[in-house]
Amino acid sequence: MARSAHVFLMCPPEFFTVAYIINPWMHGNLRRIDHAVAKQQWRALYDLVTDDATVRLVLPQPGSPDMVFTANAGLAKGRRFIVSRFRYPERQYEEPYFADWFMDRGYEVSLMPRDVPFEGAGDALFDRGEGCLWMAHGHRSIPAAREVLAKRLKLDVVVLKLTDQRFYHLDTCFCPLEGGFLLYYPGAFDEASRAAIESRIPAAKRIAIEEDDALSFACNAVNIDSTVVVNRASAGFVKALARHGFEVVQTPLSEFMKAGGSAKCLTLRLDEP
Repeated sequence: MARSAHVFLMCPPEFFTVAYIINPWMHGNLRRIDHAVAKQQWRALYDLVTDDATVRLVLPQPGSPDMVFTANAGLAKGRRFIVSRFRYPERQYEEPYFADWFMDRGYEVSLMPRDVPFEGAGDALFDRGEGCLWMAHGHRSIPAAREVLAKRLKLDVVVLKLTDQRFYHLDTCFCPLEGGFLLYYPGAFDEASRAAIESRIPAAKRIAIEEDDALSFACNAVNIDSTVVVNRASAGFVKALARHGFEVVQTPLSEFMKAGGSAKCLTLRLDEP
């Protein structure tokens, strides 16, 4: 099969560890990363993605253990890149490294206002059918980011509210799939947000998952055409996606789950038109 035109940014886990606690998943995991296993798991994901797409690499930096989660670097569309404004100081060191990477490659790079936390493609995901951008707030990003994104990207931005601390970024519980399908965990959102999702995505294209799959970060998936790469998924999840023409590929990412991340968190899609 010919390789797709999709391009992703990844960062090797050279300095990855749990060095602080900024989400519920990190509790109890300080300095408990098995680095050898983490490197094996990251490489397995890298190999799976490169089977079907192109992967670019950004160099990891000491003092930025979460830089491996490139989804949070910012938001890329065409040749534009909006750099994240991290809520927590622990991750703010990453911002200039990601900005430099994109500037060095000719992107039009812009910054978020200082008082507007926004955590990139962790909290902003392009719909694959509607042509809109889904943006979440509630834990990291704030609603004011919507106006900035809508103006700079000239897109309809639909705002959702996250209400469960375990799902602190949108990409932990919500994954637009090719063909306009949507994989999501309804329990992570407030009632108004669930209504907004249902009003935009027809029932036949909504794939709502159960809590067990959600807690395995099954929504934190890398979607490349008809392939959906996840950490772990139930048989029911695999069957549900198969009914819509998707093949689920599971690859263990347990070490990254200790920091609150999985497959999608470890990648940033660069080929958004």
